[in-house]
Amino acid sequence: MAEGNFAEFIARERERLHAERETIFNQQRELQTKLDAINREFAAIEAYEAAKTGKVVRQPGARGAQRARSGSKRGQILELLKQNPAGLARKDILDRMGLKGDKAGAMSVSNSLTGMIKGNQVTRRDGRYIAGG
Repeated sequence: MAEGNFAEFIARERERLHAERETIFNQQRELQTKLDAINREFAAIEAYEAAKTGKVVRQPGARGAQRARSGSKRGQILELLKQNPAGLARKDILDRMGLKGDKAGAMSVSNSLTGMIKGNQVTRRDGRYIAGG
């Protein structure tokens, strides 16, 4: 009898946790949508300011011959980290990839690092990223 109650308790807890996780995922998606909208507004403001001052602005999605394809960003980062077994700070990765001052490039590196951590390709210790999970 007690075993049946315990199994029911576990089933309820599992269901409660699934529902709670789904709620958080939904909130996360909503926040990401809001963040994307804000980032688009920032980009529009920067484009407007650049147009007013006559500066040349790299359009989002436009790729120069020097830029690597975004799909290879993780590979570049992983190679850098393998060459530096003690690990590298984010700013060092940006410097070595020639992306210092490039907001879009920095964001891409940050997103790549986050994905690589989640994929256990990279660990973070004391502010440094290290190859291997």
